Amino acid sequence: MATTNKKAAESNDYTMQERIKALYELQKIDSKIDEINKVKGELPIEVADLEDEVAGLQTRIDNIQNNINELTTLVREAKEEIEQNKAMIAKYTEQQNNVRNNREFDAIGKEIEYQELQNQLCEKHIKEYTAALKVKKQLLEEAEAVKAERAVDLAAKREELDSIDAETAKDIEALRVEEAKAREVIDERLLTAYSRIRSNVRNGLAVVSVKRDACGGCFNRIPPQRQSEIRQGKKIIICEYCGRILVSFPEE
Repeated sequence: MATTNKKAAESNDYTMQERIKALYELQKIDSKIDEINKVKGELPIEVADLEDEVAGLQTRIDNIQNNINELTTLVREAKEEIEQNKAMIAKYTEQQNNVRNNREFDAIGKEIEYQELQNQLCEKHIKEYTAALKVKKQLLEEAEAVKAERAVDLAAKREELDSIDAETAKDIEALRVEEAKAREVIDERLLTAYSRIRSNVRNGLAVVSVKRDACGGCFNRIPPQRQSEIRQGKKIIICEYCGRILVSFPEE
């Protein structure tokens, strides 16, 4: 809040004509930056998309690997249960040999039958888990292969983008310094309006001059009285057709 108030106080030291001129200079600087960024084309978007895709693939790989770990654990537990059941069957078989009557023999026989049924169930589960593991491992291989391909593409795109950034870094830095100086003259409210207009127009031109009695943005005719007000530079004039800020040529 203090910084905003300070900027507002400092901006009051400039006349409206000085602010309009600074706004026009700011537009020229931002247009130069836009031209430099055009060299990058779709590279920044492509890099961002590839980064998201690689991250998504890694998440998928992690999930598949977790599923594989869970299935592997289930197979191991089922095998351990089978061994425990076999031990119980051996124990019950030994006891069955020492029974004193048919009732005890039948009771132990039912326990042995139950353990055998449990083993059959475990064997069935092991087959199901093993089949699922085969599918998951195949999916893992496919996902890792796709991720490897995308990682190569990403590295190439990043290298290309970094190369362009390195080549244009000094120019961008110099323009940013000029941009900061121009912004110091303009009040916060006008800067906000400028940014809003820039984001709403296709070519990023929020400030345009009047050329041949027409708006330099949409080329609609500007009435003489309106042109006179623009030349005087006493207030901000907006094109009633496209909403851009209108200024006269700097020479005027």
